Amino acid sequence: MRSNLETPRSPLALKLAAGCSLLFLHVPLCIIILYAFTTEEAAFTFPPPGLTTQWFSQLANRGDFWESLWLSIAVATTATLVAMILGTLLSLALYRSNFFGRDAISLLVILPIALPGIVTGIALRSAISLTGAQFTFWTIVIGHATFCIVTVYNNVIARLRRTAHSQVEASMDLGASTWQTFRYIILPNIATALLAGGMLAFALSFDEVIVTTFTAGQQRTLPIWIFDQLTRPRDRPVTNVAAVFVIAVTFIPILLSYRLTASTRE
Repeated sequence: MRSNLETPRSPLALKLAAGCSLLFLHVPLCIIILYAFTTEEAAFTFPPPGLTTQWFSQLANRGDFWESLWLSIAVATTATLVAMILGTLLSLALYRSNFFGRDAISLLVILPIALPGIVTGIALRSAISLTGAQFTFWTIVIGHATFCIVTVYNNVIARLRRTAHSQVEASMDLGASTWQTFRYIILPNIATALLAGGMLAFALSFDEVIVTTFTAGQQRTLPIWIFDQLTRPRDRPVTNVAAVFVIAVTFIPILLSYRLTASTRE
C-alpha cells in the first residue's frame, strides 16, 4: 500500500515534454561547443571531420578579443554595483510604504526588463544624444543598469516581504540608529538575495548586445565583438570559442545565484 507521504510520480507525457524542452534549450549550446573544436575553417559539416584545439590558442593571441573582454567585465561589474545599491534602496523604500503612486513607481522599476531591448536602446540613445554627451564607458553602464536594477530589486523585495518586521521594530525600540538597524538586522537577512540578484545582474550585463549597440558608440564589448566576427566566415571557429567562453562566464554566476536562492528555501 502506498504511503500517504510518498511523492506521486509525474505522468510520462509531462516527463517527455520536460525532456524535449531541455533539448530545445541546450542542444544549440552543445553544437556551439562542438564546433569550437572543429578542424574546418569556414563551412561546417556534421559530424565535424576532425577535432582540434588550435582555435583556442588563436583566440588567446587576439588583442582585440582581450580588449573587448576586459571592457565587458568592467561594464558588468560597474553596472552590477550600481544595480545592487539602487535596487536595494528602491526595495527598502517600497516594501512597507503606502503612498500615492507606489504601484506606478514599482511598475516603472520593472518596466525595462519587460520592454524589448531595441526599444530601451533607442530611448537611451535619444536621451543621451539630447544631452550632447559622448558615448563612453559610462553610457554603456547606464544602459545596462536600467535592466540590472530589476533583478536586484525583485530578489531583495521578495526577501524583505518574508522578513519579520518585528525584528526591525525591536532594534529601533532598543535605541539602534537607522544605520545600525540596517547593518545588523536588515542586511544579514537580505544578504543572500542581494548577492543572488547581483550575480544575475552581472550575467545579464556581460552578454547584453542590443542595448549596448545603441549606447556604446565606437566601443566594442565582447558580445558586439562576437557579432562583428560572424560576418567573417573564416573566423567562425574562433568566434565559437569566444561564445563558449561567454557561456562559461555567464553560467557560473547563474548557477551560484540558483544555489543561493535554493538554499534559503530549504
